[in-house]
Amino acid sequence: MMEKVLEVKHLKKYFPVKGLFFTKGYVKAVDDISFEIYKGETFGLVGESGCGKTTTGRTILRLIEPTSGEIIFKGKNITELKGEELKQFRKDAQIMFQDPYSSLNPRQTVFEIIMEPVRFHGIHVDDPEEFVVKLLESVGLNEMHLYRYPHEFSGGQRQRIALARLLALKPEFIVLDEPTSALDVSVQANILNMLKDLQSDFGFTYLFISHDLGVVKYMSHRMGVMYLGKLVEVGPAERIFENPLHPYTQFLLSAIPVPDPELAEELKAKRQKVSGEPPSPINPPSGCRFHPRCPYAKSICKTDEPPLVEVEKDHYVACWLYSKA
Repeated sequence: MMEKVLEVKHLKKYFPVKGLFFTKGYVKAVDDISFEIYKGETFGLVGESGCGKTTTGRTILRLIEPTSGEIIFKGKNITELKGEELKQFRKDAQIMFQDPYSSLNPRQTVFEIIMEPVRFHGIHVDDPEEFVVKLLESVGLNEMHLYRYPHEFSGGQRQRIALARLLALKPEFIVLDEPTSALDVSVQANILNMLKDLQSDFGFTYLFISHDLGVVKYMSHRMGVMYLGKLVEVGPAERIFENPLHPYTQFLLSAIPVPDPELAEELKAKRQKVSGEPPSPINPPSGCRFHPRCPYAKSICKTDEPPLVEVEKDHYVACWLYSKA
């Protein structure tokens, strides 16, 4: 049986919207989602901007405190951790941010950047310089970069430095929050391949957050599709790309460029059936949140929220087309 590294249960994160004298409402950025991630796998989280995927990643690491729900990491509910236990969790679970230009301290050298978390967590290193050089070499850099500053590097090199900083702590779980979206296409492939190689070598477990479906397909073993704070489809990545069940997933996949003209026209026809922009997360629609844009919406979709049900083995979807009221 595969070992669960992370289990998220009914996670919610609401942000208050302040009025002049009182709270006007809440942005339901993450609204009652559940999923699990197994040891050594990559779980992709995809959706349009504002769907809640980045908030999910940061809440899981408690960079943002959850409104409610459970986050089980290696058998412990990390929402209850304090002091040394929370510090240990922050060592074992790390994040790689989207922007390589703001994630590194411009006043520190590469050596200082990588050694800072090592010293913070009290990790003993016999020869710090040799330790850092080995980490740099593992991400395609070398000792010549040791005492340079972030402004002397390209975006791709900065992401490699950020990754070396993560590796210094030997984490078990890493949230990759759009790690290549700020990079040139030519550099993206190098970073993605390096992440896959490191996962193969060290057994890392990834939560891979992206709006780029092609990248998610390449990186992920399983994936979840988010819409307006909700998970609408979860399953093996290959199966979802071959047979998307939720109308929103079908809409997303139809936007991917296809070289076959006939297939492209077929997908385009499907896409044209979906109209409008996502509603406001402050005042989401009742029932299924996708129903105002869905070409298959029924009366029940407007009133009742569909449960996430297993339609085929390990493939779950929240849609009344596949559920019984």
